[in-house]
Amino acid sequence: AKRSRESEMREIIFATGNENKMREIREIFEGLPFVIHSLKEAGLISDPEENGATFAENAFIKAEAVHALRPDAIVMSDDSGLSVDYLNGEPGVFSARWLGRDTSYTEKNAELIRRLEGVEGDARSARFTAAIACILPDGTRLLTEAHMEGRIATAPAGENGFGYDPILYLPEYGKCSAELSEHEKNAISHRGKALRQMQEKLWDIYADAADGRA
Repeated sequence: AKRSRESEMREIIFATGNENKMREIREIFEGLPFVIHSLKEAGLISDPEENGATFAENAFIKAEAVHALRPDAIVMSDDSGLSVDYLNGEPGVFSARWLGRDTSYTEKNAELIRRLEGVEGDARSARFTAAIACILPDGTRLLTEAHMEGRIATAPAGENGFGYDPILYLPEYGKCSAELSEHEKNAISHRGKALRQMQEKLWDIYADAADGRA
């Protein structure tokens, strides 16, 4: 019975090797007729140059590269980053390679705090953005985008996140993103919100087919 159930499930390849992302997407898609594989699990290697001008463009660059390798699967990819209003949206799409790809996030975070020295209150506004791109086997392209609003903290705090999480302060929670538990963060994070929106879009498309098999 398990094998026939799995044969009814549609394969989603998520273009990442990041285990945190895989755990999050599996949690959000739990109970639905999709089996989700990372690039490694799908036996694929893909590392296209992310030269888009927006998060959405970069997400589609990654999705298109995997779609070319596996056109039979549903392919999903994400691109995300931190945009600081006072710095005209920097680091933005360059979040991972800002100040150089080999520079640690401890250094990146310290530099952002330094650049906002003397800037106060709402002028420190910033947000995480996540774009999720999806390409279906018939070539249909889907996009969702979501944000997590906050401001740049005056000092890093928290051990739970990665990247810029320790310096995005969330006024409504009174703490930085890296101080949230994984469960709390998944509920409000930019990627969590964008993934849930994509899950709804895919379910709308594939629910009829699932009902027909029931």
